[in-house]
Amino acid sequence: MIIIAGHTLTESGRRDAVVRAFGELLERARKHDGCLDLSISADPLDAERINVFELWRDQESLDAWRKVAKPSRGIKIRKAHVKLYRTERAEKPY
Repeated sequence: MIIIAGHTLTESGRRDAVVRAFGELLERARKHDGCLDLSISADPLDAERINVFELWRDQESLDAWRKVAKPSRGIKIRKAHVKLYRTERAEKPY
């Protein structure tokens, strides 16, 4: 499994518009073969922070998605603090 997680920072006052701009991309990604989960959401405490979480079945699924993703244009991200993690196993947390 591939996990991509972290956050980005955008201009103050633009966060919600940036999150909305990802809506169509999220819809397509969630339908893409191998996408187990994907979320781009506004942080409830920081007006500039956007939380990012992606869960992919494997590297091949992620690579195939990146070939067709075509992210929204005009989105300005000031800083990205996002990492890719690889795991072979998942288990219930509770």
